[in-house]
Amino acid sequence: MIKKPLIFLYFIVGCMVLIMQHDIASADMARDKYARAEACYNKLCKSPAKQKYRHNWLNCIEKFQDVYRHNPSGPWAAAGLYMSGNLFKDLYKKSYKKSDKKEAIDLFERIIKRFPKSKYKYKAGEKIRSLLKSNDLNALSIKKKKNPKNKKPSKHRPAKAASGLYLSKKIVNKNGQPSTGKFSTVTDLRFWSNLNYTRIVIDADKETSYTHRLLKKDRSIKKPQRLYIDLKDSVLGKAVEKSIPINDNLLSNARAGQYASDSVRVVVDIKSFKSYKIFSLRNPFRIVIDVWGKGTKTAYKAGSEKTGSKNNAKIDSSALAKQLSLGVKRIVIDPGHGGRDYGAPGYLRGVHEKNVVLSIGKKLAKKIREKLNCEVIMTRRSDKYLTLEERTAIANTKNADLFISIHTNAARNRKAYGIETFFLNLATDNDAILVAARENATSTKNISDLQTILSDLMQNARINESSRLAYYVQQSLCRDMKKKYSKIKNKGVKQAPFYVLLGAQMPSILIETSFISNSRECKRLVNSKYQDRLCDAIVEGIKKYINETNPTVFLNTGNKGV
Repeated sequence: MIKKPLIFLYFIVGCMVLIMQHDIASADMARDKYARAEACYNKLCKSPAKQKYRHNWLNCIEKFQDVYRHNPSGPWAAAGLYMSGNLFKDLYKKSYKKSDKKEAIDLFERIIKRFPKSKYKYKAGEKIRSLLKSNDLNALSIKKKKNPKNKKPSKHRPAKAASGLYLSKKIVNKNGQPSTGKFSTVTDLRFWSNLNYTRIVIDADKETSYTHRLLKKDRSIKKPQRLYIDLKDSVLGKAVEKSIPINDNLLSNARAGQYASDSVRVVVDIKSFKSYKIFSLRNPFRIVIDVWGKGTKTAYKAGSEKTGSKNNAKIDSSALAKQLSLGVKRIVIDPGHGGRDYGAPGYLRGVHEKNVVLSIGKKLAKKIREKLNCEVIMTRRSDKYLTLEERTAIANTKNADLFISIHTNAARNRKAYGIETFFLNLATDNDAILVAARENATSTKNISDLQTILSDLMQNARINESSRLAYYVQQSLCRDMKKKYSKIKNKGVKQAPFYVLLGAQMPSILIETSFISNSRECKRLVNSKYQDRLCDAIVEGIKKYINETNPTVFLNTGNKGV
């Protein structure tokens, strides 16, 4: 008779064997995928005719990326990413598109972060260095001038670069090339604007310190009021547009230049403004400048004559919203991730967050239009990559009344499940910090650092209204989903510093609809009926929020099914 402990031992061994067999089978499949991708690559290399067409390159890249997606932690994952980056690097040499170079660098950096023990880590580092050395943004080659007297350059006058910039000795290496080891390169200037709001973003390839100052208008030299930002230990990329015309009601333009041998200055020419904020984000490093006009709605100050309150007493947020005559006519829906940013991988093979949330976002937009009679703007309608700061800028420039970012949750513990809704504030627990770090694509340390600037970026009225919206949506989601499904866990309303919500000028929330890493919830998330019911519940929550702030809004509007 076999004893129970022995039976248990056999069971454990059997499970281990099954797991090993599964891992071996998965590795074999990844190896086969890699072989097919490599065959595609070899054909491309041998055919100059094929190399002329972009889709042939992207076809091979997709095959190598499929190796990684098949098993992100498997033995072939790093190789798939490396070859994807290598192809983008080679494609850049033909296309000269900055986006191809950025894709290559992003892929190589991903290898360094995710596979620190892999041999591909060092190969990826070499590729990044080669890209930066050949980078138009960094290649400030030194002109060799004829010196018949063989005079040595003056100690007080550094060598002059081909671009007309002076490079100090500490920038130039022994080969006469700029040493960018500790220097940041400013790679781009971007902006979004409307009549009363402008957001400018300065992109850099490495984190650096910066200072800023507001200058008064100088009529004697015909200079408008100006705001400048100095980036220390930085050089200006050669491909960066030196002047970007903005020409809205607030700003004329933004200009970038090499202010000194080791600093870049970005100047914003101002027509008129009410206030501005400057803050930085990481991974990648960028500086965000938000400028508001005099017509921008601001939070009502407690203690003013309109409230009749005394001694700066706080007023109820519901009363505040009504005093502001808050009306919800335009809602921005933001399906998270997209393009090269896949978001969290699903429990089911081939399922990714970016596709699930896009499907949910489209359904939600349609239901809001039909049931709430509101205008809906989506930050993306296709598999498109957007930066986090761009999403908020869209909501601000479109004068949205609400901003709702849709995501799916994920955790290493695949048993984790549930629904939770966030609003922007200081994080209150470690779980919230982890979620924010994942959605921000940054580290928990960066989240802690970010919290130190939040108090200067947010106003209490906006936090209060965001928390109110989050409460109604979370309550509706959990109550309605429990009627149709078992094991719906209410993880509650939480607060955390999400990049995508920073600077939003309206009540804004981020919904983690379910855990894509959980077997049961991943299967539900890809189900159309489950998505429909999630959207119905979110709409119901929005409706309750609107009704709370403006009880008569749905009377005699002709809305049906509300």
